[in-house]
Amino acid sequence: MELEGKTAIVTGASSGIGAATVRKLREQGVRVAGGARRVERIDADLALPLDVTDEESCAAFVGRVAVEFGGVDVLFNNAGLALGRYPFWDSNPEDEATVIHTNIDGVMRMTRLCLPHIRDGGHILFTGSVAGRVAYENAASYVAAKFGLRGFVYGLREDLLGRPIRVTTVDAGLTETEFSLVRFKGDEEKARSVYQGTDPLTPDDIADCVLFAITRPPHVNVDEIVVKALCQSSGGRILRREA
Repeated sequence: MELEGKTAIVTGASSGIGAATVRKLREQGVRVAGGARRVERIDADLALPLDVTDEESCAAFVGRVAVEFGGVDVLFNNAGLALGRYPFWDSNPEDEATVIHTNIDGVMRMTRLCLPHIRDGGHILFTGSVAGRVAYENAASYVAAKFGLRGFVYGLREDLLGRPIRVTTVDAGLTETEFSLVRFKGDEEKARSVYQGTDPLTPDDIADCVLFAITRPPHVNVDEIVVKALCQSSGGRILRREA
């Protein structure tokens, strides 16, 4: 499928996987609307503020894109986060609410608002996680959120059967982005330690998976792509080089 002249929405577009995907889509001739809270960091054809946890913010974003683009061919629900690495008895309501509202409610909200504007032949994609397939320790809220996301995608695919809209989830493993910096609330030392002694995936690796899925022939739906670093067998099992 040729991408020249298509339009796309990418959430979480200010850094990491979102920013890499925006860049690669634009290189293929796609007009991209990028949304994030840090709008000043977005390099897209249309950069707009977006908080996926807020209905009014999402509605304003989608409304503006609909006016500017006239319709949407690709929606990449990428915005997501984790907070903390602790056993669940040390959890707190604030972290739990933020993780659930961003990773599940935000995705459902953006999908609902965008669906009326997605053209026939369109594609909806999601950044999932290996944490949504196999649990790992000290991450119960995030694991629950990503399992929930996968359930939503399965249900959405059932509802869209018969409509020419494809649905894909990219379940990523260890990927070096600002994800860990957010998870550890700005603690750079803890964030760096996540990737020490490994060769993690890069945002470009995940963006390449997105482009692979959307460029298949129209009759081909890539349901799920599971991609992990070679040093990783699951979310909790990572082989690190000795210092």
